[in-house]
Amino acid sequence: MQIELAVPIVSALSIYAARMYELRAPRDLEKGQVRENVTLRLFVAVGTFMLLGSIVEHLWRQPPFRPGLFFAGWAVAVASFALRRRAIRELGRMWSLHVEIRAQHQLVRSGPYRWMRHPAYTSMVLELLALGLLLQSGFTSGAAFALFIPTLFARIRIEEAALSQQISGYVDYQRSTPALLPYKGPVGAP
Repeated sequence: MQIELAVPIVSALSIYAARMYELRAPRDLEKGQVRENVTLRLFVAVGTFMLLGSIVEHLWRQPPFRPGLFFAGWAVAVASFALRRRAIRELGRMWSLHVEIRAQHQLVRSGPYRWMRHPAYTSMVLELLALGLLLQSGFTSGAAFALFIPTLFARIRIEEAALSQQISGYVDYQRSTPALLPYKGPVGAP
């Protein structure tokens, strides 16, 4: 296999492996009532489809190595991991892979939550984009996003309904803070 084909594939596999490792990392979390967990399985399935489909598309098309796209893919991947780690750190013991609400659940408006309500989901979008850039997989990227976006919006609806019921002031936070794209100035605590 040519090095120009292998390097993007190894990079994409490395990013995916790091993400799977991160999902399994032990954390000191407060347990709560899981309201929904199907979307998590769908997120993992779409991510796996994106990885495998992009590799197949990359091998089939054998696009020329484009350093700009390659380094942009890595930059987006690093941004994705940094954003997700910061979001998890800000939530602390309240963070969960599932839609899981705790009895003492509190509204977090610090860190990336000042700019957007769901920075961890934004990081997932960035991660898919990174794989598409690294492997130059336009067709697979389009298909993956067509599956991912409806799942993401369903997850947000379910999660926000649960948070609105549990946390006083969450509805005001929804009105003042964008869900995924930080197009407004920061809101809340610094």
